[in-house]
Amino acid sequence: MNLGAEQYLSVTTYRKDGTPVATPVWVVQDGDAVAIWTTAGSGKVKRIRNNPDVRVAGCDVRGKVSTEPVRGRAEILDAAETARVRGLLRRKYGVMGRLVLLGSRLRRGDAGTVAVRITAV
Repeated sequence: MNLGAEQYLSVTTYRKDGTPVATPVWVVQDGDAVAIWTTAGSGKVKRIRNNPDVRVAGCDVRGKVSTEPVRGRAEILDAAETARVRGLLRRKYGVMGRLVLLGSRLRRGDAGTVAVRITAV
């Protein structure tokens, strides 16, 4: 999956009743998978805990999909892996990435966010 080169990734998670919910997020390549970063209490994290099946596609900041959707399997990462993904985001997104990550750390602390690895299935 080469979606890590995209600026934004539309991640579709599924509610308990099967309703899809798509959200645009920053994305980085993480080996043969991609990784995203989000708040620990977000809806997408709760939905991934219930059902790790996702669909992902490249998109713009508003979520308008620009690539063919790919089925994936999401895994919520531990604190050490989340810190590693933050480093990848800093490198990819430059000054904007550093500012957003710093603001998030000041508001929520390091435990307030998690990284999610998505592997194509």
